[in-house]
Amino acid sequence: MIASSLLSLMMVFAPVPDSVPDPVDTVRLENGTVQGAVAGDIVAFKGLPYAAPPVGERRWRPPAPAANWEGTRDATTYGALCIQAPANGDPGVGPLPMSEDCLTLNVWAPVERTGPLPVMVWIHGGGYNNGSGTAPLYDGSALARRGVVVVTINYRLGRLGFFDHPALAADRPADEPAGNYGVMDQIAALEWVRDNIAALGGDPGNVTIFGESAGGVAVTQLMVAPSARGLFHKAIVQSGLGRQRSAELALDRPGRPSAQSLGLTFARSARLPADADAAQLRALPAESLLSPMPPFYSDNVIVDGIVLTEDVVEAFAAGRQAPVPLILGTNSAEFWWIRPTDAGAYGRIDDALTVAEHDALLAAYGGPDGYDAHIISDLTFNEPARYLTRLHAAAGYPTFLYRFDVVPESNPEPSGGATHASERPYVFDTLETVGRPLGQRDQDAADAMAGYWTTFARDGDPNASDRPTWPDLRAAPGQLLEFTNDGPVARPMPHAERLDLIESFYARVRPWS
Repeated sequence: MIASSLLSLMMVFAPVPDSVPDPVDTVRLENGTVQGAVAGDIVAFKGLPYAAPPVGERRWRPPAPAANWEGTRDATTYGALCIQAPANGDPGVGPLPMSEDCLTLNVWAPVERTGPLPVMVWIHGGGYNNGSGTAPLYDGSALARRGVVVVTINYRLGRLGFFDHPALAADRPADEPAGNYGVMDQIAALEWVRDNIAALGGDPGNVTIFGESAGGVAVTQLMVAPSARGLFHKAIVQSGLGRQRSAELALDRPGRPSAQSLGLTFARSARLPADADAAQLRALPAESLLSPMPPFYSDNVIVDGIVLTEDVVEAFAAGRQAPVPLILGTNSAEFWWIRPTDAGAYGRIDDALTVAEHDALLAAYGGPDGYDAHIISDLTFNEPARYLTRLHAAAGYPTFLYRFDVVPESNPEPSGGATHASERPYVFDTLETVGRPLGQRDQDAADAMAGYWTTFARDGDPNASDRPTWPDLRAAPGQLLEFTNDGPVARPMPHAERLDLIESFYARVRPWS
């Protein structure tokens, strides 16, 4: 009896061996404890709030800190989509439900790790009107297996994320940032990463932001946003425009109404009285803000004077962008379906060409068919990408330009090239999510892209000994890496003569330097 009691006491007071780990799926964060889910070699935490719900009086306000919680929060399911219109089958949109209470993020990390890992924060595209960090397309497991921690985020969209109105201006302090609520959400998510990612295996001193389309625009905006400085250390821009001219918050300019003028126009369409106040605007049902959908190129890109103080290209030309390594690139047939005569902001983008400029470009494209097929993509994506990378390399920062031209055998594009957004499943190595069979050629391309991307996140240089060398523009001006059906190839920028003519056009209409 005495021996038994003594044994029990020895068991109670015996020290726990250091080799017994805490459960990898339960972690203490700043706001409370969360429990995720382990799937093989990856642990995922989903639906983590990084800011307070932007509802009621918090609609059209900067993001506020998330509330603390007691007990253990379930982090095994995604949060709601941010309010948005139907996305016409875009695989970059996750499953319903959707809600204004949507400021959540998701994290994937390797279960086995020996130290803090590089962090990759994905900002989804969708014209600042659609998309989410919850789509299977953006599952971070495959990237995490390459030795990184992956974060995907939701941020406010459309008129809930990019909007202003004189009544809202009258209701806020003069020094409160406004208009760019979606960008403020992105910055709040990066602050959350800074404060919490170490508990999830990531290195807050080695964060890469990457995004596509509007998400690529977001990356360039964060590169010039003063309050984002220091929250990331590398950047990847996939099809992220570059030459866009933003709406100012309250100043109307020729051909460019202010955000507040656009807000007044919407309020009239919503049949609000001319003297509507902020409370009436905040009382509008969220779904009523979706129609008509605000055009990305004209309504959702705003210089507000605090969060964003100037256009991206203006900041890059003056050397005011973040001093970080940069990957930037485009796809070979971005907007092949849009013609310069089409209605909408992109279709009118060549209207400012002079007759001489148009004739020179017509000759460079080999006639009207070539011009119609490629001018919108070159004006919107290809020349701006080349220009921004030239500016960044000239400032002395590691800079890598790419062109994506991989086309699945099972789904050949009518354009003969890679259309806008088609690189996403290759970057995430989530080919199984696109709904069509893809072969070994596609898997090889995914291995290459995911490999370059994660190596860059680790080292600030995408190169490794087991793949073709990607030229740094500082040492190799005019060179890029082209992802082809036969593998990556370093080569000069294709169709440079066309882009030279477009650069001259932009220098005439927008002489930044």
